[in-house]
Order: sequence, then structure tokens, then C-alpha cells
Amino acid sequence: MKIASCSIEVLKIPVEKAYQAAGRPVDANWHVLARVRTTDGTEGVGYIVQPRGDLIRTIATGAEELSACLTGKYISNTEATWSALTGQASWVGPGGLLHWALAPIDIAIWDALGKSLGQPIFRLLGGYRDKVIAYASDCMWHSVPIDDLQKSIRGYVDAGYGGVKLRLSHTAPPGEQAERVRHAKAAAGPDVVVMVDATEGWSYTQAVETGRALQEAGAGWLEDPIDHRDYAGLSKIRDMFDMRVTGGEHYYTAAQVRDCLEARALDVMILDLARVGGITPWRKLAALGEAYNIPVCGHVVPEVHVHLLASVSAGHMVEYMPRSTEILDNMPIPVEGIMAPLDAPGHGLRLNEAAVAKFKL
Repeated sequence: MKIASCSIEVLKIPVEKAYQAAGRPVDANWHVLARVRTTDGTEGVGYIVQPRGDLIRTIATGAEELSACLTGKYISNTEATWSALTGQASWVGPGGLLHWALAPIDIAIWDALGKSLGQPIFRLLGGYRDKVIAYASDCMWHSVPIDDLQKSIRGYVDAGYGGVKLRLSHTAPPGEQAERVRHAKAAAGPDVVVMVDATEGWSYTQAVETGRALQEAGAGWLEDPIDHRDYAGLSKIRDMFDMRVTGGEHYYTAAQVRDCLEARALDVMILDLARVGGITPWRKLAALGEAYNIPVCGHVVPEVHVHLLASVSAGHMVEYMPRSTEILDNMPIPVEGIMAPLDAPGHGLRLNEAAVAKFKL
């Protein structure tokens, strides 16, 4: 079966309540949506999501140009197609905008392949497990007042999550950051891990000083404390603390992931489906985690990442922060802190076409 066509759409979905993330205001979730159609009429869907609109239209234009090369390619030749598309615009990459433009197309191809074979993606990729531990990651931004933060955490605890992740300030002193963790821990209780994400906002010295205060306050997970390219600094921080030091969502290539793992810089590798360029390369990066005995998590897009994490032995936890609920009829939801991939052909997600039309630009 061959690819007949591919179309690209841009969506802007307003958030219910604006917030600050990594020091920037967020009022919408932006999507680049790809639809790949085969010669027998099967349609596969893929998308990337960003809480910022910068360069989204540029990414969509890039995806449109790449999609022109798809016609006539076999839907099953995922590796050859990914290689052909990267070669088409190799002067832009590796990584960067090229991968962001590739990712929705690659996801759509895998969805179409699964539909054509009558198999869910997690089984096509190996089917190591049929469910994944989920942790809660939404509505716990640094801009959220303490009372609202604790309310969100209590709701997640009642829903059965074993971990909750809050974002921290880039500039607040260590004592203030630790106090926020103490409030979170009070709401979470002794059996729920309080995870913190610094979104690469600290210097090495800040990370050391703040990390000590956070660990003493009860944090069990420190994500992106410093720049992802500082492998030596990350390795020192990892050796310094009992809490797990995590990161990786900013890596684009296998070489970057390899260098990080060789430096023993992280306890947990977090992969971003858009930055790595889709499902096809994601599998290889997850295999690197397995080779170095480092567990792998996914960065947001839980409805797709759960398939990937369920398919490999290194798959660890899925970050539950859905950003596409408004355009889906069947967004999967964790039950008692466990998330299962939809057991339907492809990724199993059904677009709400009326909503897609409403949010399309």
C-alpha cells in the first residue's frame, strides 16, 4: 500500500486559564496537524503541540514542503521514508525545525500503518507492556498560587497518581523554592513523589544550592536544573543528590543522547517526540537508554507517548499533561495512576472534526 497524499493544518486552541511556563505567558496550545492518506483510503493522523505560537506557521510550511515528497512511497517503509525526508532538507538539520516539521508526518504514517494492519502502534513496535505508570504534570506552574497548587495536587492524589510535578522559578532564592515544595508535599502526603522542574533556568551554582534545599524539603525528582548541553555539570549534580536528576527533552539527535548517557549525566532520560523527529527515531533513542540501563520517559503528548513507552523495555513513566483534549473524541485518561494505550489500530485517537474546524487557522 502506498501514500497517496498528505495535508497539513495549523490549529490554535485557547487554554481555559492562562499561565506562565518557563518564564513565558501561555494562552493557547498550537498544533501542526498532518493527515496522511493511502491509496486504499486509509487516513493516518499525527500532530505536534507547542504552548507558543512562535514559528509554528514556519514549521507547518516546512511540513507541507516535505509532504510533497511522500506520494508513491510504501506506507510500511517508515525508515526509508524518514531518511528520504531528512535528506530532502538535510541542509536545515539535523534537528531543529526539520525535526519539528517531520514529526507530525512520521506519526501520521505510523497511525496509517497501524490502521492498515489492524494493530495498535504499541504492538507494532514490540508490545513490551500494555500499560504505563503516569504522573500528573498540569496546573502546577510556578505562577499558580499556593492554595491553587495544593488543590490541584490533592485532586491528583485522589485520582491515584503516585507522582506530581511542579515548575519552579528561575530567580527565587533556595528557601522560597523549598517552601513551595514543602507546601506541595503537605498536600501530596508521604506516599506521593513531589517532582520539580527547573526548566533549565538555573546556573550550576544555583542548581547546587537550590537542589540541597529542595531535597531537604522532600523533593524526589529534579528535572532540567541546568542547560542540557552541560553534561559535566549535570553529572556532578546527579552524583550530589539522592533524588533523581532527569532531563533530555531538549535533545534532537541520537548523538546528543549518546553523549549525555556516556557522561552519566542523568538518572532518567526524557524524550520529546517532536524534537527527535517522530516515532521512527524515537525507538532508536529509547534503545540507547536501554543500552545504558537508564529508564526513558516521554515529554507531554501522553496519548501518543504511552504507545511508545509501552512498546520498549526501557519505558518508565508517561507525563500526563494533555494539550489536545479539545480536538479528540477519546483522549485516554489514567486510572489510579496507570495509563493504557488505546487498543485500537494505529494510535487509536479519533479527531473531533467539528473542533478541528473551529480551531483551524
